[in-house]
Amino acid sequence: MIKKSSRDSLRRKRHERLRLRVSGSAERPRLSIFRSSKFIYAQVIDDTSGHTLAAASSRESDLAGGPPVDAAKAVGRALADRAKAAGVSAVVLDRGGYRYHGRVRSLAEGAREGGLDL
Repeated sequence: MIKKSSRDSLRRKRHERLRLRVSGSAERPRLSIFRSSKFIYAQVIDDTSGHTLAAASSRESDLAGGPPVDAAKAVGRALADRAKAAGVSAVVLDRGGYRYHGRVRSLAEGAREGGLDL
């Protein structure tokens, strides 16, 4: 009998492979994205110290609402503002094993519009 892997387990494998190459440092932290069926979450992480420098999600009342792609763009802009307040101007994108498409792409574009260098 052939055993089929779930979508989430396949995504986790892709994310593990991606994390072998992508790592955040103090001068260029990692922008990590997680996408659920309802919400999108993003955080800027310094992997050398293991601290989250800024975070935003579409669960926040001022960022929620509207089409999911527009909410993701608003999350990207808010994250960029919070990261700049924390002294971060450039990040490395960690798309979390998701395709650079739809909500993930919209969040990245919102972060660029907010002034982050991706």
